[in-house]
Parts: sequence; structure tokens; C-alpha cells
Amino acid sequence: MLITERMDHTIKKLRSQTANTITVGNMLFGGASLMATLNGSYSYSVLFIFIAAFLDRFDGMVARKFNQESDLGKQLDSMSDILSFGVAPAILIYQLVLSEFGFVGMVFTVFYISAGAFRLARFNISESTGYFTGLPITAAGTVVTLSYFGISLFSPVVYMFLFILCALLMVSTFTLKKFKKLKTLRKRPQLFYFGQFHALG
Repeated sequence: MLITERMDHTIKKLRSQTANTITVGNMLFGGASLMATLNGSYSYSVLFIFIAAFLDRFDGMVARKFNQESDLGKQLDSMSDILSFGVAPAILIYQLVLSEFGFVGMVFTVFYISAGAFRLARFNISESTGYFTGLPITAAGTVVTLSYFGISLFSPVVYMFLFILCALLMVSTFTLKKFKKLKTLRKRPQLFYFGQFHALG
């Protein structure tokens, strides 16, 4: 009887941390992406960012489903996002493209990361209204990461404009309507794929 009670308590405790565990996974893959970039494994870096995006898409859903939303989870999610969709994509493109611009390339890279941090901070202190204000950093990070596949096609200058555009969209005040919760996505799974570009900021 005592063993059963302990097992039930352990299971409940693990379940209560499911969403945070997914968020930490997001952070781990963001860190792994950064390490891969610094070691010249750029394809792995891209892969790890996409895995982080996948995890980021579901941590909020799990938190709502199991009623695990908390201030800790919200802050942890932001810390994960700035690493996985701010620092990791920025350093990836900087290493491959913007580093050839020297100091100017550094400025553009830091500006993008700073805009992402601002976007997340604003999101954390804003009340939920059913709309995103500015481009979510997950969407910006996804776009920057996808640009990796165009390196052989586009001029390096294009990437400077891309960083500026994404940064300005993140700090702007235009609004994007949020998608409905998990129930809607189950009924219309095609929304999941489009919804990747509207992941929580």
C-alpha cells in the first residue's frame, strides 16, 4: 500500500512538471544548436533549432491541458525562446554570412537578439487578449533559420536586411490573432502546420 501511494505521488509530481520538462528540452536543443554552430556543424545546428521549435509548439498546449500554467513556466519558456530562436539562429547566420561584414555584422546580429529579448519581455508583462503584439520570436527564429538554405542563392546583404526586418517586426505593435487551443487543432490538424509561424512568444 505504501509503495502504491509513493508511486502515485511520484507520477503526479512528474505529471505536474511535464510542460516545464518540454520547455527545458527546448532550451537544451537551443544550446545544442549553438554548440553545433561553434563547432562548424551547421546542418546539425539547423536540425536542433527545428526540434526546439517543435517542443516549443507543444509546451503551452501541455500546460493548458494539465492545468500547469505558472509564472515559472512562463519565464522558463522565455529563457528557452531567447536561446533557441534568438541567439542560436543569429549566431548560425552570423558565422556563415554576416561575419564577413566585421563590426557591422556584429551590430546587426546583436540588434536582432536584443529585439527578440524585448519582444519576450513585453509578452511577459502583457495581459492575454487573444492577439500577439509584434512578430513572435519563434516565427522570426524560424525564418532566420530557414534562410540557411538560401545562402548559396542570396547576396550576404540580403541577410543584413532580413535581420533588420525580423527585429523591427518583433518590436513593432502590429497584432496577430492567436490560434484556438488544442481542441481546435485536433479538429482541424492543418492549422498545426500553419500555426508553427504563430508559436508562443
